[in-house]
Amino acid sequence: MKQIVIDISDEGEVKIETKGFTGRACIEETRLLKNLLGKETYQQLTPAYYVQEKTRCKKYLNLCG
Repeated sequence: MKQIVIDISDEGEVKIETKGFTGRACIEETRLLKNLLGKETYQQLTPAYYVQEKTRCKKYLNLCG
């Protein structure tokens, strides 16, 4: 299950953590939150970020001619 966890400290520091995402999806899914909350001061990427996403590759063959 995919989750976005937002933790706000007593000092007002906001921490955004993603769970269940792989590759760049974690960055894309949190972009709106980051833009709304202000300047990002630190980013720590987890091993899940470096997992390659499965993509389909379609190949077309010229069957006529």
